[in-house]
Amino acid sequence: MSRAARLGAFIVATLAILIAGIFIIGSKQYLFSSTYQLKAQFDNVAGLDAGGDVRVGGVHSGTVSSIVLPHKPGEKVTVVMDLGKSTHEIIKQDSVATIETEGLLGNQYLAISFGSAGKGDVRNGDTIASVPPLEMADLLKKTSDILDSSQQAIQNTTRATSHLDSISAKIDSGQGTAGALVNDKQLYTNLEQTTISMRDTMVQAQTGVTDFQENMEALKHNFFLRGYFKKRGYEDSAELAQNEIERLPQSTTIKEFTYSAKQLFDKQDSAKLKNQKSLNAGGEFLANSQFGFAVIVASAGMEGDTQKDLVLTEARAMVVREYLVENFGFDDSQLKTLGVGKQADAGSDAGWGTVQILIYPEGTEVPPNKHEPAAGIASKTTSEQPVQVSPTATLKPQ
Repeated sequence: MSRAARLGAFIVATLAILIAGIFIIGSKQYLFSSTYQLKAQFDNVAGLDAGGDVRVGGVHSGTVSSIVLPHKPGEKVTVVMDLGKSTHEIIKQDSVATIETEGLLGNQYLAISFGSAGKGDVRNGDTIASVPPLEMADLLKKTSDILDSSQQAIQNTTRATSHLDSISAKIDSGQGTAGALVNDKQLYTNLEQTTISMRDTMVQAQTGVTDFQENMEALKHNFFLRGYFKKRGYEDSAELAQNEIERLPQSTTIKEFTYSAKQLFDKQDSAKLKNQKSLNAGGEFLANSQFGFAVIVASAGMEGDTQKDLVLTEARAMVVREYLVENFGFDDSQLKTLGVGKQADAGSDAGWGTVQILIYPEGTEVPPNKHEPAAGIASKTTSEQPVQVSPTATLKPQ
């Protein structure tokens, strides 16, 4: 091959490599494909540079076109992105942009989450929501604080161990009450006998309480006393706990209905409904909507006996549940109750209290039942901390 031919082949190969490189780089930068622009705003871009990757679902789908500084303090930094048209079907109005790092100390890139199917499409030039980036300096500071706390805990443990050694030495030598118990067998025997006697007394007392509860339950069903309880809207204490949960879930409701107890019940100390139609709006929502479960929360004012108010609110929640289940078609296992007794913010109608229907979305975990029998002994416990009822405005009757 002549020298001119070799030179020509070299030039052609070089041009081919150059053109291929241009297309590869251009493809990555979306220079030869149809794109659209989106924006996101951050307080700090944490080292993100123009030309950086934009990933949707972990896949390279665009580039950072430019980063615009704010015009004055207090405003945010605007990141402009060029995205491929193929992402237009999965990026929606509720998509969120975040600044991520490749590995622990790698380059920053912009990640965009998938949107929801029911949300609208984004348009060219739209600004989507963003999440502040995690800065390495803050992470290192938190790590340093954790290490300091761990070191302090180790020092406290060392001191506690030293104290235990000192106490053990005193016990071994017979000092103090514990030392006397360990070294004096007669004193230990006397104490053990006293403990057994106290245990027998407690068992007898518990048996007496159980018998008393059974007698009271029998009285509730007595022909002469049944009307007394019916006037208050309930007659069987077992029914109060049948659908009651021990607490509200840590989740946001999708709908709430709030009523004044004075609006629903005939007397301040009664669970007998007088204005059932006020509940129809809540019942229709339950019958016509998709939801995970709902809780009827009843509370009383700060007046009156604490235990009586607790039973009264449990009965009110149960009565409201029975009305909704009987008059509206939905899965009654999705409707729970919770009587919380006295609440300082339970309403302004002279201590009557409130009734709420709190409706939670699908997927919300249902708390356990409030009255669970433990170790074969029927017991009724109440939460030590008061349940906080949502402070929504009272709804007027429909």
